[in-house]
Amino acid sequence: MDDVTETIDYGGMMHDAMRGLIARVLRRVADKGLPGDHHFFISFDTNHPGVEIADWLRERYPEDMTIVLQHWYEGLDVREDGFSVTLNFGDTPESLNVPWAAMRTFVDPSVEFGFRFENRDDDDPDGPGGNDDEEAPFADIEDDAPRQEAEVVSLDRFRK
Repeated sequence: MDDVTETIDYGGMMHDAMRGLIARVLRRVADKGLPGDHHFFISFDTNHPGVEIADWLRERYPEDMTIVLQHWYEGLDVREDGFSVTLNFGDTPESLNVPWAAMRTFVDPSVEFGFRFENRDDDDPDGPGGNDDEEAPFADIEDDAPRQEAEVVSLDRFRK
């Protein structure tokens, strides 16, 4: 009989499938814009290899940050390995590059959809992690409102 310790990694496969679904959603948004009231809270590990953010953002958010794609974003580019986008942080446009494996949560509060990528117990360097007890910073930009500094929001209010 074969080695009994081998198992099917359903968790890893589910994470891969969810990354694919999120990529598909973001590709649609890149092509057609955000429909209706849809908007996204995306948190990611700022230390993950391949994450590219401004030095001042990395200093301010040394472990993780949450961005909001809603009113002001541009240059959304969705690739096989992740996505990049330019957001406005207090009247300062900044480009971000986020690999899929760095993503910790994806939430669309307009339809009460969200997914949290669990910590992986193995040594997989590509496994996303997260701590849902922490509050995460985000850039919140309103169309007609004055530009704001990044704020802190708890993702718990978007969970059921």
